[in-house]
Amino acid sequence: LIMRKSRKALQFLNQALPILRAVGDKGGEAATLNNIGAVYSSLEENHKALQFFNQALPLRRAVGDRNGEAATLTNIGAVYDDLGESQKALQFYNQALPLHHAVGNRSGEATTLNQIGKVYSDLGEKQKALQFFNQALPLDRAVGDRGGEATTLNNIGGVYSDLGEKQKALQYYNQALPIFRAVEDKNNESVLLGNLALLERKQGNLQASLKHIQSAIAIIEELRGTYTEQDLKTTYFSTVQHYYKFYIDLLMEQHKKNPSQGYDTIALHISERSRARGLIELLAQANAEISKNVDPKFIVEEKELQLKRQAQEKILSTLINQTPLPKDTIKQTETEIQNIINQQKQLKAKIRAQNPERDKITNPEPLKLPEIQQQLDKDTVLLQYSLAKERSYLWLVTPTSLTSYELPKGEEIEQIANRFYSQLSSKGFAVDSAQKLSEIILAPVKDQITGKRLVIVADGVLQQIPFAALADPNNSKNSTQTNNECRDVICKVSRGGLIPEPNPGVNINNTNYQPLMLNHEIVNLPSASTIAIQREKIAKRKIAPKKIAILADPVYSSNDQRVTGKEETISPELDLERSALNRSAKSLNRTGWSRLPNTQIEAQEILKLFPSTDTLQAFSFDVNYNLATSKNLNQYQILHFATHGFVNPDQPELSGIVLSLVNQDGKQVPGYLRLADLFEQDYPAELIVLSACETGLGKNVSGEGLVGLTRGLMYAGAGRVALSLWQVDDKGTSVLMQEFYKQMLQENKTPSEALRAAQRKLWANPDWRSPHYWAAFTLQGDWK
Repeated sequence: LIMRKSRKALQFLNQALPILRAVGDKGGEAATLNNIGAVYSSLEENHKALQFFNQALPLRRAVGDRNGEAATLTNIGAVYDDLGESQKALQFYNQALPLHHAVGNRSGEATTLNQIGKVYSDLGEKQKALQFFNQALPLDRAVGDRGGEATTLNNIGGVYSDLGEKQKALQYYNQALPIFRAVEDKNNESVLLGNLALLERKQGNLQASLKHIQSAIAIIEELRGTYTEQDLKTTYFSTVQHYYKFYIDLLMEQHKKNPSQGYDTIALHISERSRARGLIELLAQANAEISKNVDPKFIVEEKELQLKRQAQEKILSTLINQTPLPKDTIKQTETEIQNIINQQKQLKAKIRAQNPERDKITNPEPLKLPEIQQQLDKDTVLLQYSLAKERSYLWLVTPTSLTSYELPKGEEIEQIANRFYSQLSSKGFAVDSAQKLSEIILAPVKDQITGKRLVIVADGVLQQIPFAALADPNNSKNSTQTNNECRDVICKVSRGGLIPEPNPGVNINNTNYQPLMLNHEIVNLPSASTIAIQREKIAKRKIAPKKIAILADPVYSSNDQRVTGKEETISPELDLERSALNRSAKSLNRTGWSRLPNTQIEAQEILKLFPSTDTLQAFSFDVNYNLATSKNLNQYQILHFATHGFVNPDQPELSGIVLSLVNQDGKQVPGYLRLADLFEQDYPAELIVLSACETGLGKNVSGEGLVGLTRGLMYAGAGRVALSLWQVDDKGTSVLMQEFYKQMLQENKTPSEALRAAQRKLWANPDWRSPHYWAAFTLQGDWK
């Protein structure tokens, strides 16, 4: 199953399905259901894939399609394999295998034997795996499936590598590599090069390992560039992150042996190359004149080639799901796609000659160390994290230096970080977690960060952690108590001794806990490269003429006392919107969207700080979709949304901001500002504030970070975004926001300075001292 399958293929297949059912073509219906399952499988939506495969299987049996039955059984086995359910996978593979043999489908038989071998290899039964791989190999050769032959050779090499038999592993890898190159299977070529890198490293041949992983990464970068749609780029890139992690780990091992050779500098650059590439490209392209000085006929030709390529990729996505595989037609289609790619490359060269800056915009290069350092000042340090299976790393960057540190494995950090987040977001707070996480990820750099602004480029679970609430490693009183003391926390006994448990009843005023924000201004970035692009973009645009637009206290229900009319029948379009909003509310453990009465008080207090002529205020029914998507908002330097917001971790595109859902007469109106809507807006604001719940989270896509509202707002033009990491108390948020704006307006502080000052203010008040109330809000973007 290859990455070119996309959701566009689903549209095509879903159009065919009712037609086939209407004419009673059960065989065609079964094949289409199987193909839909295969597309979902390629998108790693395994449970959806199973639904369609399980619908296809009885139909194939009913029409006596034994070949198709075997193919679907193999597909079901592959899904269970991906889900880690090895025994179920074997159950379906073993049903498929005799069917493939009985109908003479030697290609399908070879594929299934290979899959069974892979399962046994994953289970550690290496000799059994070899038996199946060795059965598959002659079948691959007999049917002339050179790609299958190379895959089997690679798998056999992998088993021998695991068994420590280097020469045998190399023998099979070296047979597979030229075949992958001959059939132009770049994806599997990169896989094999990664395997060679791993093998050489096991043998202590670090330079040879570096050479292979560099070649693998070069192919991955090339393949990423071939995807025309950003979501496919992101999906593909998420599947190859382990190559970048391996490369970083290898470079840092070399750095340990040769600390003066600059391997840690290269590792930082590879870390930067591995993260938020989609966001970097989107930011670079936003409002850019990518067609400037380019011959219009080239632009037309570029669009035509893109459409032709998408059409061929759509055909290919259908062909590769057919049973049996139409190999000749697939080869012709792949050749046609490659021809189009070659034409696109030639055209890009012509366009680049007319507009050299265009390539930098459409394919921006992540920053290297000197360029990162140029973005910093003497009072600022950048902390960039990379979490991985065996070891994690931290790089500390100043304007004149780079220092690197090895941290524990990602799983250990994630366990403590998840506990820390859970305690903070649930109004309970255990000092122990704040201290322990700080000791792991901040204590190594405590001497270098004294008195500095901290710019955090987090990774994995650390992206949802408020660093402001971590214990300050430079405060000696913050050191973790020994397990036998367990002061300020409840303890339980486990095999490892006493383990602190969170105690929501602990009075934080009675502890020695000192949060990081007391002595540090803290800013977050998706990657170091984003700040350079944002600054360049902001420097080129005019400052908006007016100060602030506030949208607060919308009307969510016809039961709201502000509604004077009766509820009317809802339209089908709005019914779909309401269903989506209700599902999102349930995912946040809400029964619906309750009114936030303090937001209007919050807004009125904030508005007092600005000249009335420089403000826009929208309350109640005026907080509507039409206003949020109008050109009016691009006149303001600050946009403040005081309403419910949410992220959908499964489908980030459904994340959004909830505006008024009814008008004064009780009629349902559009009020769901989705992430897709944000990408369509022009918000050239210096600051956008989402004074709402969980607006700072998103789906953690490997290699891209949190995909949620922040990305949409930055693309729309925000220089900085202030948002929250968990559901925030309405009154607590109001107090924090009022102080935040007072610090900016009355004390002339930057947004990051003002946020810290507001948090310190709440910390000083016993009623709001708990980090639950002040730590949720974080700032993403420029600190200047």
